[in-house]
Amino acid sequence: MVSVHHRYANVGGHRVFFREAGSRDHPSVVFLHGFPTGSSMFRGLLPLLADRWHVLAPDLLGFGLSDAPPAEEFAYSFDSLATITAGLLAQLGIDRYALYVHDYGAPIGWRLALRTPEAVRAIVSQSGNAYNEGLQPEFFVPLRRYWQNPVPDAEAGAREMLTLDLIRWLYVSGEPNETLIDPATWTRDYDLITRPGNDRVQLALFGDYPANLMLYPLVQQYFRASQVPLLAVWGRNDPVFGPAGALAFVTDLPDAEVHLLDGGHFLLETALHDVAALVVGFLGKHL
Repeated sequence: MVSVHHRYANVGGHRVFFREAGSRDHPSVVFLHGFPTGSSMFRGLLPLLADRWHVLAPDLLGFGLSDAPPAEEFAYSFDSLATITAGLLAQLGIDRYALYVHDYGAPIGWRLALRTPEAVRAIVSQSGNAYNEGLQPEFFVPLRRYWQNPVPDAEAGAREMLTLDLIRWLYVSGEPNETLIDPATWTRDYDLITRPGNDRVQLALFGDYPANLMLYPLVQQYFRASQVPLLAVWGRNDPVFGPAGALAFVTDLPDAEVHLLDGGHFLLETALHDVAALVVGFLGKHL
């Protein structure tokens, strides 16, 4: 099994942590994580792919082991996080790649694809949403209240997203056997996302999330124009982005592969080898 390296790069004056494995002579696959974790969510998958592909998984600013500059010093938005990610790829000389996107990683990946569509060779979406149909209404109720009017009561509801109980729920909800999930996953995420001042970082991103929904029509147009190869592999019990979001890809990408597995939002914690087999088969055809 190929070893995974743990590295840092300075991008725009910020220290960005990333995991990397495989030869850079091989086609690259860029992994973009979701809320509230980091590249650690891919710790099991990267070694399973790195014998055939060059794999790279950064931590977004404010997440994982990357810098978390105060919200007063860095304008947190999905645009700015995409710009930092693009800067890292440019610094490493990666100009053609496949994307593997999850949750927050999806709107960042969509921005990369819209900026340089010729760079993206294929996409794997694991609960990486691009359609309104995928939004689980109940989950987004407190966030929509915050988007519409970020008054103290609405902010208090949004802050519930940063609690240990909610982060644990994101991991175990919909999973057929939660004892397979190491509690260190959600306790590590909680510790990192609640670094001093990071609450304002996360609130800034919560407040910017409607920009992702407004981007959906452009993303769907990109799909129709490019017919980029896409694999959607989702937990059928995901409480955040439901299976309708996975099935919607075929609206614009008729050849998309869609697989709904028994699991939740963090599918790799319980269905790692099933996901890996699908990804290997898909990338083997398109990279």
